[in-house]
Amino acid sequence: MDTMRDRFAPVLTRLLDEDPRVAVVLAEIGADGFAEALRRHPDRVVNVGIREQLLVGAAAGMALTGLRPVVHTFASFLVERPFEQVKLDLGHQGAGAVLVSAAASFDWPAGGYTHMAPGDVALLDTLDGWTVHVPGHPDEADALLRRAVAAGDDKVYVRLSVQSNAQGLPVDGERFRTVREGRFGVVVAVGPLLDAVLHATEGLDVTVLYATTVRPFDAAALRRAAGTAGTDVVLVEPYLAGTSTAAANDALADLPHRVLGLGVGRAELRRYGRVEEHLTAHGLDARSLRERIGGFLRAGGTVPAGV
Repeated sequence: MDTMRDRFAPVLTRLLDEDPRVAVVLAEIGADGFAEALRRHPDRVVNVGIREQLLVGAAAGMALTGLRPVVHTFASFLVERPFEQVKLDLGHQGAGAVLVSAAASFDWPAGGYTHMAPGDVALLDTLDGWTVHVPGHPDEADALLRRAVAAGDDKVYVRLSVQSNAQGLPVDGERFRTVREGRFGVVVAVGPLLDAVLHATEGLDVTVLYATTVRPFDAAALRRAAGTAGTDVVLVEPYLAGTSTAAANDALADLPHRVLGLGVGRAELRRYGRVEEHLTAHGLDARSLRERIGGFLRAGGTVPAGV
């Protein structure tokens, strides 16, 4: 199966052909995929070299001229390294762009910590007005990328990953999707962690919500689910644990509730390993998730002690 990133260059090349506003800004990474697009649109495919601050600054300048820039590199080089430019050149100037990352939290363990960015979504949370898409399948990435490019002059972050669910689901770029209904707890599975969550909660009488757009946070969907499944909520996110706990707490602020945030831990794992080993080490494999979700719900008295 193609990865999300395999889809990225072909989809964006078609958008370059279709829409004269679309531009692509690269910093070496991924440039090979746009060789043909560069030949056809030399004025709208720009490779700034290994200069990530310039990458974002140039995109902001393009946006101010009326273009719709799509900016691409690894997440650590797209959000963390040029954060000042994201904050000022885009945010402060009111310039819109689509930031499309690769490598996610630990997609390329051999690259070391410099190529990991579990804190990217949390970092963007410190800024106002960002839409954040976290697809869980290449088909979803395709749909969400097209939506992001078409989103006027909005600031949008699309987080691509080599991790993927087995099947894509219809996504609208706004709402959480209910994939399982239950009576004793709500589990929100983000992006590529849906399959692991479904496996982990098999046999548990819980509602599972699927989130591929996490900002804005779909507070209405969480409140509806809590209305029938109760207000014990578990968030399972493929980035820094607890990133969305504040949003969930705000959604249920007028109700007694409990929230558990699961995701990538803060402790740095200094051995390269494989993606699967990192998932297990952070407790994001199905077996660990079942223990952690079940323990949380049992502690709250929402599931029988023997389950």
